[in-house]
Amino acid sequence: MCNSLKIKILTLVTVILVVIISTVAYQNYRQQKEMLHEIANRNTSVLIETIKSSVANAMLSGRSDEVAAIFARIKSREFVNSIRIVDESGKILNSADREEIGTTLPELGRQQLPTRNLSVLPEDGVFLSYARIFNAPQCYKCHPASKETLGLLEIKLSLGYMNGFITRERNIAVVSAIMLVLLTVATIFVFLVIYVERPIRKLVRSMEKVEQGEFDQEISLTSSHEMYTLGNSFNHMVGTMANLMEATVSHERELARTQEKLEHHRETHQMNGRLEEQIREIENLNVTLEERIEEIEEANYKIADLAGELEDKNTNLEKAVAKLSTLNRLGLAINSTIEVEDLYQLVVKTTMDTLQAQVGYIVLYDAERGELRITNLIGYRDPNSQYLRVPMKPSSVSSWVIQNSKPLLITDIALTPEFDRVSPLGFERKTLICAPLMVKDEIIGTLTVVNKLNNTVYNHEELELLSTIAAQASIAMKNAMLYDEQQKTYLNTIQALVSAIEASDSYTRGHSERVTRFSLALARKLELPANRLKVIERAAILHDIGKIGIDLSLLHKEDALTSEDVAELQQHPSIGMKILEPIEFLHDVRLCIGQHHERYDGKGYPNSLTGQELLLESRILAIADSFDAMTSDRPYRKALKLEVAIQELAENAGTQFDPELVPIFIKLLKTPNFLPQREEYLGLHVVSASQKPGKPHSCIAQ
Repeated sequence: MCNSLKIKILTLVTVILVVIISTVAYQNYRQQKEMLHEIANRNTSVLIETIKSSVANAMLSGRSDEVAAIFARIKSREFVNSIRIVDESGKILNSADREEIGTTLPELGRQQLPTRNLSVLPEDGVFLSYARIFNAPQCYKCHPASKETLGLLEIKLSLGYMNGFITRERNIAVVSAIMLVLLTVATIFVFLVIYVERPIRKLVRSMEKVEQGEFDQEISLTSSHEMYTLGNSFNHMVGTMANLMEATVSHERELARTQEKLEHHRETHQMNGRLEEQIREIENLNVTLEERIEEIEEANYKIADLAGELEDKNTNLEKAVAKLSTLNRLGLAINSTIEVEDLYQLVVKTTMDTLQAQVGYIVLYDAERGELRITNLIGYRDPNSQYLRVPMKPSSVSSWVIQNSKPLLITDIALTPEFDRVSPLGFERKTLICAPLMVKDEIIGTLTVVNKLNNTVYNHEELELLSTIAAQASIAMKNAMLYDEQQKTYLNTIQALVSAIEASDSYTRGHSERVTRFSLALARKLELPANRLKVIERAAILHDIGKIGIDLSLLHKEDALTSEDVAELQQHPSIGMKILEPIEFLHDVRLCIGQHHERYDGKGYPNSLTGQELLLESRILAIADSFDAMTSDRPYRKALKLEVAIQELAENAGTQFDPELVPIFIKLLKTPNFLPQREEYLGLHVVSASQKPGKPHSCIAQ
């Protein structure tokens, strides 16, 4: 594009036009600006003479106050910035702005006072003009005759309105110049395209065809005399070239035909001799090739057999590796948890993912009752299926596996009419695998996967894989059961101690069970996960375990408690934490028990913790414990009515109790059939009038 003649011409013309038009526009702009300044100077002179005449008339008539009014009227015009009279020292004698009268202009001193009328060129858009006010005979009565000049009239005019006109003229000139340049360039461009570029392109296309051997080219260029002459010259040149090319080709053809005839006889004789030799060689090669082909065919058969064997071994190896990898992942997963329900869920989910099953579940075997309990069903929704119990029967797949202690593969249940096609849970079974969960000779239950996701059938390899998974899962499940039984043994032992404490006191009998019920109800309302529900349940049962270390006489004391008695009673949360300290799995339960007498405002015991430092479970337990304490008879007072206890909870929300939990618990209390049917909760009793001093009924003194 840079070497294009058209671009060069357009660029040169554009530059010349821009230079010429810019120079003309600039000179025109300067002349307009000077003309406007001259007009402003003349208008200012007329305005000054008018002002001087008005001021002289006002002074001669004795109305000197009208001078400021005249100045104010003139200054009200938008193009007048200021108007004032100053003396030789620069002091302002009169001005349109009355606040300036009497002040001195800092920029104007005695030596700077103009000796004649003067107009200053505009600066920053302001036209400044000075005019001397001479002393006249009619002024001798007020001013001495020796004083030649009475003052200097100063006017500042804004040229903003003129500058706007100049700016508009300049913008119009710029736009006109740009349009003129564009129009000129466009005209030249069209001229070059039509009268120069188009004929040349046509000529170039014809030349390209001539290069390709097409000599029947004839062009007609009529855009100009020069182009017409160029076209005729091209046509004559092409015709001459075509004639020369045709004569040359004809001569070459005749010469080639003559040479071919001379060579033909000699080559024919030589080729016959070589052909006979090649025929003999080909015959020998054919014999050898047939032998090689037979050897290659035998080798191919052997290679095909080896490839088949190798492919089978690779397939078996890949399956073995995949099986071992799956079992390794499953082993790591099931050994990472000890909770029974979590383990069941993990085993079923992992097995279904491995075997691509639509439905999976575990059946637990109850040998004493002869029943099967289906649990952790995945892939089929049934509100009653989580702990569904079914009897042992011959048509049950799980019953058969348990009785025979071996796995069962059913590729198509339609071919095994002795088993139920529809599960007791309601879903249809097409193909399934069921493996026993065994530890040594003890059968725990079965692991079953039903129907494949791709609607194919299960095979013996998948049966072996499920059997291996079941064997590995059985050990983990047995360990989890033993761990769960160990936890229950710990809890039952400790709970027996708590029950023993409550049994010795008729006032607190059943307290832990009620607190557990209230705490779990509130926790479920908050939708806490199962593991936190277990924490709150255990903490509620064991929250008063520390009272083992408190003197029974103090627990049953009906008289007013001394400060020493209160301090000893307040030790029971810390004692409870020490009792449970050796039991590692009760760590969160210990913390909850140690905090259940802490207050939301930090005034509780034993560590004065605030609301945000407390476990959510301990805040729930504090509310449930206080409510049951208020609504139960104590040695020092009778139980409170339900509405009184609710009022106490509401009044202490935000101080003793978590303000967000109290409204939820109160709403639970008002739920129909939530509270047991006993007089204390129905509000049929009244608060005892014989409550002893020092034992307030408020939940704060629980």
